[in-house]
Amino acid sequence: MKKKGRRHFIKSITALGVGAAIMPPLSGMKGNIDEISESDDELDNNNFSKPKKITILQTTDVHCQIHPHDELFWENDQTVFRRTGGYAYIATMLKQLRKKTPNTFVIDTGDMFQGSELSIKTTGKAFVPILDALNYDLYLPGNWEVVYGKKNMRTLLGALKAPKICANMFHDAGDGKTGELIFQPYEIWNVAGIKIGFLGYTDPWVPTRQNPTYSKGIVYKKPEDNLAYYVDVLKNQEQCNFVCIIAHLGLSQQISLANMPECQGVNYILGGDTHERVRKPIECKYAKVVEPGAFGSFIGKLELTVENGMITKDEYELLEVNPSKLKADPAIQKLLDEQESVYKEHINTVIGYSTLPLYRNFVVENTIDTLILNSLKWKFPEMDLVAMNGFRFCPPRTTVDETGNIPITNGFLFDMLPVDHVLRTAKVTGKQLIEWLEKELNNVFAADASKRIGGWMVKFKGMEISFNAFGEMGSRVQSQTMNGQPIDPQKQYSMLSCDRDGDPRDTLCRIKGVADALNTEHTIHTVIMEYLAANSPVTPAPAKNAHMLDAPETLLSQVTGVDYTFR
Repeated sequence: MKKKGRRHFIKSITALGVGAAIMPPLSGMKGNIDEISESDDELDNNNFSKPKKITILQTTDVHCQIHPHDELFWENDQTVFRRTGGYAYIATMLKQLRKKTPNTFVIDTGDMFQGSELSIKTTGKAFVPILDALNYDLYLPGNWEVVYGKKNMRTLLGALKAPKICANMFHDAGDGKTGELIFQPYEIWNVAGIKIGFLGYTDPWVPTRQNPTYSKGIVYKKPEDNLAYYVDVLKNQEQCNFVCIIAHLGLSQQISLANMPECQGVNYILGGDTHERVRKPIECKYAKVVEPGAFGSFIGKLELTVENGMITKDEYELLEVNPSKLKADPAIQKLLDEQESVYKEHINTVIGYSTLPLYRNFVVENTIDTLILNSLKWKFPEMDLVAMNGFRFCPPRTTVDETGNIPITNGFLFDMLPVDHVLRTAKVTGKQLIEWLEKELNNVFAADASKRIGGWMVKFKGMEISFNAFGEMGSRVQSQTMNGQPIDPQKQYSMLSCDRDGDPRDTLCRIKGVADALNTEHTIHTVIMEYLAANSPVTPAPAKNAHMLDAPETLLSQVTGVDYTFR
């Protein structure tokens, strides 16, 4: 009981510094407290000559998926589906791992408040008690933590008991000036006679990748702008033995960062954002890079061996959260049921059926996106082109019910599209479409990892293209037709997509300078619901509107040039 109380006391004190600008966390105070021996574990930690194991556990991109769900794996060159995840099972697994290695530190590196109907209905508030009950030690805001606006983001993260860090999110001071940091930049873990420094960085491209209004009032900087400074602070001022960047930048960006001179002195980048499953650390010039999947399907485990005040070994593994091999934590399960109870009936209401497994794992085309595009084209047949962003979030759905088909519920609609956007039409020229496609393809497939800033490839229906994914910027597209006819650069085409809050009126799906932009009376959610009501069961087989000439259509990652395979 004493140890638990002391842990809570440390967390409470550390949380007081969350609003500070660049004030270091209370590492000195934590160090003094750790010198007080209260248990056999702590006495053993003070015996520095005896080898000890310490563990850092990571979840990321859970996207509010509180229950076990279907997950896609790539095994023996084919898709395999099995059940994974669920916070009650994550809790059990974390308890088991903590028991095995008492010196354990648990982090979540972002996208913890967006991605489900429960999150939208409660503006994320339902997840504060859930996350607290899991006893995380540290958090990093992800790119979707801003979905409810800056004020709500600060309230949600501020309500969590454990510290939050991020060294590249600043208050907007107005007049083009950058204010103070929103969160403290780093945190230090004093354990087993050593100090481990955690430095946080989130996606600096949020205002471009997402609705600009989400991040209004926030200024983002690139990690390399202050990385060397904080590494110097952690290594030379704080005297840390080991430095981890906890990141929500995407695997390509994290690899790029780990190869920059500014990263010298960093040991590991524990990353997130792109839902990649790194099973063996990617060795870069200055640091090793890992990323532990998404949706709570996995826990990343970094185990360090400490001898005589030095780290002599590091081992990493990706642990699958398999509900068939675990028991649900009863207290967490009760909490989940309580938080969901008011909305459960609506979440589980069936709105349609699919004859095909629904997934979003492949880079170019997927059944989920095909379902959405088919809905849009069905409602707006007069449009030459319907298009949507290349989202990554949403776990698969493959389990059939008594009808023999796969049910699509209200909850799954929110999993696919957590934000219900108004639909907008506009006129675009063939030249604009060609330039747009080249830019979008480069965001996904750029040879330079630092230039890969997009999600999956943009999705569309009405247009057909063939392209070289790994070609040169500006010359990837080899053929491009609209409704079977070559695209005329001078001709105008009608296009429909989502209106992003904060975009200029003449911008559609990141195409600038469109003509005759007009918001419709429909939202993307209502159109999908109408389509399913009229057409279920649907069979959303990818139409191969985008054909890669130099890679298989089963491409599961945009990451190239390193020893990594998604599986």
